[in-house]
Amino acid sequence: MRLEDQRILREPNPPAPVVIRAATGAVPAVVAPPPPSDLLVLLDDAEARVRRRAALAIGRVGLPEAVEPLVKALGDGEPEVRQMAAFALGLIGSPAARPPLLQALTGSDVVLQSRAAEALGLIGDKTDAPAIGDMVRRHVEAGALSGVPPDDLTSPLAPPVEAVRLGLFALARLTAYEPIAAAVLGADGQPVSRWWPIAYALQRVGDPRAAPALLALLSTPGRYTASFAVRGLAAAKATQSAASLRELVEQPRDAALMIQAIRALAALGDQASRSLVTRVVSDIKTDPAIRLEAMTALAALADARTADILVELVTDAAPAVRGLALRALARLDVDTFTATLSGLDTDPDWTVRVAQASALGTLPESQGFPRLAVMAGDSDLRVVAAVLAALAASKAPGAADLIRARLTNPDFVIRSAAAQALAQLKATSAVPDLRAAYMAAGADTTYVARAAVLVALAQLDPAGTRPLLDDALKDKDWALRVRAADLLKEQNVTDGIATAMRPATAGEPIDSPAWMGMVAPPFSPHALIETDKGVIQIELAVLDAPLTVRNFMSLARKGFFNNVAFHRIVPDFVVQGGDPRGDGEGGPGYSIRDELNQRPYLRGTVGMALDWRDTGGSQFFITHSPAPHLDGRYTVFGHVVAGMEVVDRILPWDVIRRVRIRDGVNPE
Repeated sequence: MRLEDQRILREPNPPAPVVIRAATGAVPAVVAPPPPSDLLVLLDDAEARVRRRAALAIGRVGLPEAVEPLVKALGDGEPEVRQMAAFALGLIGSPAARPPLLQALTGSDVVLQSRAAEALGLIGDKTDAPAIGDMVRRHVEAGALSGVPPDDLTSPLAPPVEAVRLGLFALARLTAYEPIAAAVLGADGQPVSRWWPIAYALQRVGDPRAAPALLALLSTPGRYTASFAVRGLAAAKATQSAASLRELVEQPRDAALMIQAIRALAALGDQASRSLVTRVVSDIKTDPAIRLEAMTALAALADARTADILVELVTDAAPAVRGLALRALARLDVDTFTATLSGLDTDPDWTVRVAQASALGTLPESQGFPRLAVMAGDSDLRVVAAVLAALAASKAPGAADLIRARLTNPDFVIRSAAAQALAQLKATSAVPDLRAAYMAAGADTTYVARAAVLVALAQLDPAGTRPLLDDALKDKDWALRVRAADLLKEQNVTDGIATAMRPATAGEPIDSPAWMGMVAPPFSPHALIETDKGVIQIELAVLDAPLTVRNFMSLARKGFFNNVAFHRIVPDFVVQGGDPRGDGEGGPGYSIRDELNQRPYLRGTVGMALDWRDTGGSQFFITHSPAPHLDGRYTVFGHVVAGMEVVDRILPWDVIRRVRIRDGVNPE
């Protein structure tokens, strides 16, 4: 765990042996065994559980030099070690692992087959899709899916069923329609099973040829299969499905399904549904989440005939509705938008002012610039950051000067937004100011501004920024080192990068009580998130993500989450909270490393939100429904064991009153 957290395979300076009893003339010294200092050595340990955990750690470290030892571990005598080695190869993502993983698809170990398919999906070579599809087809033809209910979320299921599941998810990652169709569609083009992963895989590829099968799956009883079928019809641009989708809105059988249908109609640009979504929006008794989704659809489908309705909605009681109405009105009728805006007082809700700024930034011929210049002085820093983005979108003369002045703002998000805006404007004259901002940001406790400025400099002055990128590989924050490495890779610089950026900053001493508690946790902790709508109880995954769990528990016990809102809600996908700023940019002032694991994203899974890899902190999310595209990408550190009905009722800006930790040892 210590080496994994430092993102190294071996300790560069192993500790000296500890002498327990000094040597005497007749008796040699007794020396304590040294702590583990090489993960590759541990991969050959006598204990299978150590080998398995070493394989996972090696995958999380992510260095290609570990591919060969992991390939050897694919032949380990213990099944658990073999399958974890395959998962680790997927995390590393090296093409060198493809041949042995392809070979594993045809072996006798079904669990290894499934993890090999998953790994190949993560590596991402589309030429591997036929072999994965053949593996899935063999299990389907052998009856693996017989008797599996459509909405079954059990995990894990029997090995052949898991092989189908992970194989389909891998094919979805590779956007490979033909192998999916060959494996799960019959000669008549209809699905051989109504299990939700089939609908999921078909919807992810976005292929129009999947439309007939998805239309058939639309009538599946339950929630998940039908929901993924709706999404797939939208992704495939299956306009022939519009009537069926409208029926799901007019005669809803499930709130989540209704939301997906509204979303799909908007994605299809179905003008015939405009009056339908208008009725939903106009009914203030409608469930707020459904009404907001309908408003989003109305904003997308609106035309000039809808302008009067939008004018009425800019004074709606719901801030999100007001914001969407302003954006839509600006797109449809500039004169009506500006006239309406001139008759409005400053909106008391900052999110509406953000929407207003965004709308102003879209006006032609820089018409929104005068108002944006005034809004740049807004008292809410979150609005100012949005104004800077809108100024860049407006491309107005004078915008760059207004933005450049914010590079010295005390707020790290405003500096970050200014850097991004200057890069968007291709303001090469701002390079000296950006360099100064980068150096000043060294005093920040967070990587956010430094990273944004570094990205802007790499875009505006690639050659001149190379020394800064090299220096950033030794930044105090591992997250910035990761970003710098990615930027260097974009410049085709890879030699020596992995070595130069390591090790990550070490945590506490390995013999500290905190580390011992994570290595061998004495309890299975639960978190109780208290909201005005009820309590959400989460069982924390202390074995699969010990550092993430410890971080969450520590923040909770400090009261960090008290009175912090759920700032991001995507119905039938996630609720997200843990940001004290409320704009998606806040955190605890530090970052933690990912602990990617084999837990799948199902309904009620709790994950760590990221900017990019290894940027976790305090923001977390809870899934409404399965989200396999997140598997192996975001750390799973818990799952809801009670209170999912509360999660379903959470709306934007509902507040976490407090988070209690129940571990059976310490007081709550």
